[in-house]
Amino acid sequence: MRQTVRLGRVWGIPVGMHWSVLVVMLLLVQGLAAALLPQAVDGYSAAAYWLAACGFIGLFMAALLAHELAHALTARHYGMRVRSVTLWLLGGVSELDGEPPHPRAALGIALAGPLASLGAAAAFGAGALLTATAGADLPTAGLVWLAAVNALIAAFNLLPGAPLDGGRVLAAVIWHARGDRALAQRAAAQAGVVLGVLMAGAGLAIALASGSLSGLWLALIGWYLAGVARGEASTARLASALAGVTVGQVMSTPAVCGYTGQSLAVFVAGTAAAGPHRAYPVVDLDGRLAGLVTLGSLATVPAVRRTEVRLADILIPVSQVPVVQPATPLIDAATLLTDPRRPAVVVADDRPCGVLSTGDMFRALGIADLGGQPNRTRGDRSEPHFVP
Repeated sequence: MRQTVRLGRVWGIPVGMHWSVLVVMLLLVQGLAAALLPQAVDGYSAAAYWLAACGFIGLFMAALLAHELAHALTARHYGMRVRSVTLWLLGGVSELDGEPPHPRAALGIALAGPLASLGAAAAFGAGALLTATAGADLPTAGLVWLAAVNALIAAFNLLPGAPLDGGRVLAAVIWHARGDRALAQRAAAQAGVVLGVLMAGAGLAIALASGSLSGLWLALIGWYLAGVARGEASTARLASALAGVTVGQVMSTPAVCGYTGQSLAVFVAGTAAAGPHRAYPVVDLDGRLAGLVTLGSLATVPAVRRTEVRLADILIPVSQVPVVQPATPLIDAATLLTDPRRPAVVVADDRPCGVLSTGDMFRALGIADLGGQPNRTRGDRSEPHFVP
């Protein structure tokens, strides 16, 4: 999930939001200011309702962020790296590297979010009691709404099907009982497909029977959940088929590289023209990885300037390049291949020894499906290859 707006860092974790959050916020503010708050408490001006609604939606977004941060911080507790937390249309996404090390960690990470939402519901409920005692009816109405919504979010997320937190709980329980992570993930994904289809069917039935838009929303959410669950089932299949396979067995090697001082014209005429890829590692004079250059970035430079522009001027810096080791489990590296145009660079001793693309992944899966063991190893420490 790409972040449209970066909000900064919380405990070192990059936090941001997708543009769809703005749409949800506007709809919620309008719903509170124009309907829910005036119906619950009358006698205030329109400006007061809108101002209060903005404040309550701000608290609502803070509670959603707390839900995702609870997942992220629990994952960090178990030694997993957290890449980012992003709020979006249907809540939030915590991007984690790798898989939980054991069922207890998976269970803790899954439960952390709903528990945070329940904690938020309890806090808002306590606040509503205090404001009601003080006779502040408008804040009380908003806090009651916040308590109810957060309790609903916790309950919804605990439904037993991936990608919901309840699906993660189900997978952790099956993993613990059967000792098979892949089996547990497949079962949770299949449960998620069934759950999504049931929700979509119920939503359509409600929409047809009553003409309510809420039915269509339920149908859309169910359709989305079923689609994501099918994707997770495919990922679980990939994990099972490629268990034990390392990046070094699948990568394309040797790494065909450019170097920082090379002009674009020379690189295009030599390396790019002879190479099979759309992206190439770039190394410095010591042979260490400096970044990545893509054919798309080369095309942005006018032809008349390609003799003077160097690869160092247009490369994607190494800090933004997926980098893995030859011994990295292939299924862990798969999570880094989010852009098919940008391969991961395989590095040993700071020097490229191969590249891993989505094509390499699909080839390995095809071989595994045929009952074979993917293995293209030609030595994990192949020297970078330059085409003159």
